Amino acid sequence: MSRSALVGNITAMLDDAGFIVSDRCAIRPKSFDLAARRGEDLVLLKILGNIDAFDAATGAEMRRLGTYLSATPIVVGLRTRDQDLKPEVVYFRHGVPVMNPDTAMDLFVEGVPPLIYAAPGGLYVNIDGDLLSDEREERGWSLGRLANELGVSRRTVSKYEDGMNASIEVAIQLEQMFDQPFSNPVDVMEGAEEVREADPTPEDPAADPDDEHVVHILTRAGFTVHPTARAPFKAVSEDEDRTTRRSGSDGMPMLTGHSAFNRSAEKRARIMSSLGEVTQTRSVYFTEDQSKRDSVDGTALVSCEELASIDDPDKIRDLIRERAREPEEV
Repeated sequence: MSRSALVGNITAMLDDAGFIVSDRCAIRPKSFDLAARRGEDLVLLKILGNIDAFDAATGAEMRRLGTYLSATPIVVGLRTRDQDLKPEVVYFRHGVPVMNPDTAMDLFVEGVPPLIYAAPGGLYVNIDGDLLSDEREERGWSLGRLANELGVSRRTVSKYEDGMNASIEVAIQLEQMFDQPFSNPVDVMEGAEEVREADPTPEDPAADPDDEHVVHILTRAGFTVHPTARAPFKAVSEDEDRTTRRSGSDGMPMLTGHSAFNRSAEKRARIMSSLGEVTQTRSVYFTEDQSKRDSVDGTALVSCEELASIDDPDKIRDLIRERAREPEEV
């Protein structure tokens, strides 16, 4: 299956599952392909045939964007160089959950999260330690008795009951032994933090030197600017606390672009508008030349000359709000 067809299939699946889905980010560089929202759940999706193409820099970018936009980064793929991705299993690459389309279908359409995750050494599950302890005690078994039945140490059983994860082989043994499952689902929509390494959010990359004057003005206007390296926009800008205290201010994040206004910039502005609708952010494109338009599909257009001529930070924010389309609740 071609990558384009795979993206189309995933988009259709998300539509069927009731998600609002953005336009495809068909422009380079791009750290993700689609944004999709259903209620409070927002996901940023990278879709690949071979997940070996998903590198550390892209993983770091997706994790940063997930933090700034309150979204879950997810990779959907078919295979690695060595094998197909297994259904009902969550993998991890560079701190981002990875799954095959069948697992994504179960999660998004059927509402059935995966029970198994891959980690060095094999496949594992989250054991419900309290349930295991209750069932063991109801049978009158000691820790040592259960350890002998499983072929592990008494200390290992104690760790299972304290919440340590178990191999899938042990989980199967327990299910057969007690005639019930002890596995908790992997909470992918929370980033599967209970099973992946709890790494801090990677630091922002340095701003492009060509963008530094825009960053300076936005910072002076009360925004915290997070530059991006591989997104369809140059930065995610957040209002600082003092902005939210003004009447009519909402502290809403803002997708920010910047370049000369040409055909490529217009395409980026349209993608930013679509992403803004889904992520519930404003979007603004700062241009190096004066445009005859105030916006492109809801993305505000502001020339750098116009931006530099405004001394009052509140007026900068007001200008952006006037020209940018307000995202609707979805």
